[in-house]
Amino acid sequence: MRDLRRLLSYLGPHKGTFALATFAMLLVGILEIAIGGLIVPIFDQAFAQGDGQRTPTIFGLQNIIPESGLGAWRTISVLLLLFTLAKGIAEYFSTFLMARIGQSAVLKLRQDLYTHLLNQSASFFERHRTNYLVSRLVSSAAAIEAAVTSTLRDMLRESFTLIAFLGASFYYSWRLTLGSLLIAPIVAVLTARFGTKLRNLSRESFEGNKELTDTAQEALSSQTIVKAYRAETRELARFTTVARRIVGANLRTARISGFAPPTIELIGVVFVVVLLFFGQREIVSGSMNAAQFLTFLFFLFRSYDPMRKLSRLQNAMEQALAAAHHVWEVMDEHAELPEKENAVTLKPLARAIELKNVSFGYANEERSVLREVSLKIPAGEMVALVGESGGGKSTLTKLLPRFHDPVSGGVYWDGTDLRDATLSSLRGQMALVTQETVLFNDTVRHNISYGKPDATQAEIEEAARIAFAHDFIMELPEKYETIVGERGIFLSGGQRQRLAIARSLLVDAPVLILDEATSALDAESERFVQKAIANLVRNRTTIVIAHRLSTIRRANVIVVMEAGRITEVGSHSELLARGGKYRTLYELQFADEEEELTVS
Repeated sequence: MRDLRRLLSYLGPHKGTFALATFAMLLVGILEIAIGGLIVPIFDQAFAQGDGQRTPTIFGLQNIIPESGLGAWRTISVLLLLFTLAKGIAEYFSTFLMARIGQSAVLKLRQDLYTHLLNQSASFFERHRTNYLVSRLVSSAAAIEAAVTSTLRDMLRESFTLIAFLGASFYYSWRLTLGSLLIAPIVAVLTARFGTKLRNLSRESFEGNKELTDTAQEALSSQTIVKAYRAETRELARFTTVARRIVGANLRTARISGFAPPTIELIGVVFVVVLLFFGQREIVSGSMNAAQFLTFLFFLFRSYDPMRKLSRLQNAMEQALAAAHHVWEVMDEHAELPEKENAVTLKPLARAIELKNVSFGYANEERSVLREVSLKIPAGEMVALVGESGGGKSTLTKLLPRFHDPVSGGVYWDGTDLRDATLSSLRGQMALVTQETVLFNDTVRHNISYGKPDATQAEIEEAARIAFAHDFIMELPEKYETIVGERGIFLSGGQRQRLAIARSLLVDAPVLILDEATSALDAESERFVQKAIANLVRNRTTIVIAHRLSTIRRANVIVVMEAGRITEVGSHSELLARGGKYRTLYELQFADEEEELTVS
């Protein structure tokens, strides 16, 4: 019920439209019994004995129909057409209005969920795979859309129709109708039991679909490795195992969905058979005539149709509520970085960014990634972070734009704790170039101007020229309007990096965080990228995870990190002379590059 109430809360802004749709559905039920009520005058005309006796019918329809003759049949025919036409119009409006409500409600739900996801911190996305979140945003929301647009509409419509048919049955024989309602508790218990099983199976199916998506995405995105190690058969086996588990859950769902309505219908028919004997006694005793009894049976039989549909719709609603439950699970998980009500707006960096006794560990890891790190990054200078993999370099750079907060200690911007500042003013002064270049499946122009959407074409081209990207862009089929493909797949590694550098140049942020990986590039591409990086870091406060000796030499300060701690700080020559960890790294990684630079 909690899931249902929360789902129905999205209908709140559409109360007026919902009221109109409900009225239309109520009208459908009334017109259903009006059409059924014409059976009595039809029987009267078909079996008229000329005694002038007229059988009472619902809504007093017998009073507007001539006693006999062609006029009576003409009036019955006209009423039948009018009632059917009016019922069709009411059904159309109920369907359209509920579709409108459903679409609007699910649009708001998707907006709320997407906004919630975008506002989560990096730790949230480290805990959840992208496929899981996208399936909640798309598949689960689609199931909810169907529930609001179709299932809820049909449940209301069939409920009104059922009430109308039972009301008509009461009109013709309240004793027989009360007798038929003895099956209501049995139907309610069976429906609830079937619904619980279906909801559990729906959750199992949703979880299986999540795992199936993850399995497929992992293999398809890494298809070159799969092919290289001839793992196609193993990946197919993994996929098939998960797919078969989903098939099992879906077949159990189909078994229950197929078993429930016929079972309920059979119970209903058994009661109707019993009622036939009681009905025969009512006719013999003179409590009702044959026309009334046949009309009563018509309405009673018709009431089992919406009852059966409601059973099916209950099953569909249970599956939709299972989908809704998964959406609420995501929306109820809050990992947003808090921003204080009186947060200050940071001014451009004038003195330094400083880390004071910073310790940090990821939520899914017991160990600390950073341990009591203290570092001062003077404004306008380049600080290079070096060290072996796993030393904490990337984690340190994630604290500066406040993707994470330290577990202890603090990060300060000209003396202001970043937790006391607005996120927009902090991130608006930073540009980021990562080792894994992130491009969107859009045009070159869109990717360069991503941080500054209102940039002019001249500004975009100027940034591309400084990043040594303009020339290769002009060779593309549509130049700046060329689609780069998913994650920039249509471009080479060097071209992707130069677009990312152009994006950072266009933003013109005073602070730059740079992961300067060029190991996967050929010599020519690396030369262009290094020139672009040299342009990018000019006159900026730069924190660079350095992979190249040329970059380290340009740095004002070199910071050596090992096992989450800063072990050495100094210039290139100072650290070499000290003979510590940096010298070891230099001899292992940079000595050959030194010789190449000397020869060139």
